Amino acid sequence: MKHMKQTASIISTYSADTFGVCSALYELGGMVVIHDPSGCNSTYTTHDEPRWFHEDSLIFVSALTEQDAILGNDRKLVDDIVTAARELKPRFICLIPSQIAHMIATDCRALCRIIEKKTGIPSFTLPTNSMHYYGRGIFFALEKIADFVCQKAKQTGFAGRQQGNHKEKVLPDEDNGTDGASKKNPAAAPPFTEEVPLKINLLGATPLDFAMNGSVDSIKKWLERQGHMVKSCWAMGSSFDEILSSYDADCSLVLSYGGLGAARKMQQELGVPYKVGLPIGGKFSPVCGAAALPISASPCSRAAQPTFAKERSKSFSANAARPKQPQKIFLIGETVFAESLAAALAEKIGFLPTVIVPMETEAEICTYDTLQLTDEAELVPVLKTADLVIADPLYRPICPPAAAFVPLPHTAFSGRLYLKEIPNLIEENVFSDFAQKVLAKLQEKSV
Repeated sequence: MKHMKQTASIISTYSADTFGVCSALYELGGMVVIHDPSGCNSTYTTHDEPRWFHEDSLIFVSALTEQDAILGNDRKLVDDIVTAARELKPRFICLIPSQIAHMIATDCRALCRIIEKKTGIPSFTLPTNSMHYYGRGIFFALEKIADFVCQKAKQTGFAGRQQGNHKEKVLPDEDNGTDGASKKNPAAAPPFTEEVPLKINLLGATPLDFAMNGSVDSIKKWLERQGHMVKSCWAMGSSFDEILSSYDADCSLVLSYGGLGAARKMQQELGVPYKVGLPIGGKFSPVCGAAALPISASPCSRAAQPTFAKERSKSFSANAARPKQPQKIFLIGETVFAESLAAALAEKIGFLPTVIVPMETEAEICTYDTLQLTDEAELVPVLKTADLVIADPLYRPICPPAAAFVPLPHTAFSGRLYLKEIPNLIEENVFSDFAQKVLAKLQEKSV
């Protein structure tokens, strides 16, 4: 069968950038208006937003008509938003275009200036069009929230994070793997002492990547066990006011690609360093190439990656039936989650999966051999070489019949279909069980 680029004839597609914006801003008390005929809002709320059934949010659609699209009727849109805002009194107003509004070049920035002047409520737009993936929407939304945080910091006279009272921390030399007793890691965060508890912002947490299965709470508890304090969580479980007051955090922990823009903004404007990664199985797995923080972790430099799996396999139990190498293992998912999970699996069972990121991402948070394949046509020929695939169940139809398959549902891809089957891999026992499933599949393939 011949495949066309930028089409999905068999598998599903990921949530759109407009949905990512809605998900990132859902709990912050603002009003989000999708400029669209109406389909986007219903799809998002019924399929991609589990909070919708028990927690209210001001998510609206403009109900753009054909006549509005052809002739332009911006006055009605402005009047509707202003009327709703005066009644509901949101903390901010976010107007985002979908495909049609984007194609007819609606000037959402000008509309937001009019709306803000009429209501006195901060109003802004973001460069969405429903033709990009959800992570991009989260990225833009949280980056904008970081602007509010930086403004709040300036209003309070906060001059930026001070480094002078901390003892310098020296990290391992990532160039040659030797102990860096006399060399500082150029990508390292400003110096800390390990004895000083850190105030940490969690960036990039939404139900699209972190299902309502307790994973975000598990991350918080893990940090607290390390002696640190979670200052805020962007944006699950923290109010807008809590986020606004998080400018004096010691560092940010980026949990997904969506939080990367906010982390950079906080670093540039306020001097808050950041680290990218997740504590899979109760042990932190940093994403290679990202800025460093003093959170305990095994080194995982790009230079060390090619031999990482081999080195880990040496420590694997000699009594266990380990499959013959090489095994071609692919792990498909969001960048930070997939990279951290791959590193954790390599350490646990001795085999390092090749990560496939099927959406927008950046090299900073990818290892040297990560594949970015955003089209079904690109995925199919690569997956034909697989011995084992770890992915959302909706990927199974494009995997070869001979390949083993370990399901790992992802809300942003399969919506609510497998919500109850998404494991909380932050917990050590849950991750251990999952790793054993992967190992069992590899053993079956090796027989």
